[in-house]
Amino acid sequence: MKKSFGAKTLIFPTPVWCVGSYDAKGAPNVMTIAWGGICCSKPPCVTISLRKATYTYGNIMERQAYTLSVPSEHQVQEADYFGMVSGRNTDKFKETGLTPMKSERVDAPYVGEFSMILECKVIHHYEIGLHTHFVGEILDVKIEDSMLTDEGTPDIEKIRPIVFSPEVRKYHAIGKYIGKAFEVGKKT
Repeated sequence: MKKSFGAKTLIFPTPVWCVGSYDAKGAPNVMTIAWGGICCSKPPCVTISLRKATYTYGNIMERQAYTLSVPSEHQVQEADYFGMVSGRNTDKFKETGLTPMKSERVDAPYVGEFSMILECKVIHHYEIGLHTHFVGEILDVKIEDSMLTDEGTPDIEKIRPIVFSPEVRKYHAIGKYIGKAFEVGKKT
């Protein structure tokens, strides 16, 4: 038997991403989100959903760009802080001691100390109730060399991203390797 939870924002996993943007004066800002995901393969696109009330919303509307910095397990404190205070009255980079880095491809900063970065150009946005859904074309993905496998591909066990459990407001680490995609199913 399954318990019904009704209509809720409850799905696993939910990513923890830090969205970078510049404000109207060019000051770097970053906020943490959990509402987002890959939405298209060609062109490669990722979506994020923000409330209009957020400082980041206005920044993205003005600049039509954002970055996603993927925090690792050891950066959970900073990622949580980025989601707790507003960039309207707090320099989050200064408060955390982290470094805003200028993107090469878009008009938005990223967190220099985070090992995985996506640079995104807004190609669509639309309102869905309380949130505005931004579709960003991924113009570049940057990953620290030390976070790659010997073959040069991203290694999730080195990057160690975190996920959010929305119903209970907890962060979790990614689990162990369990099988090769598009192979393990052949055994059925």
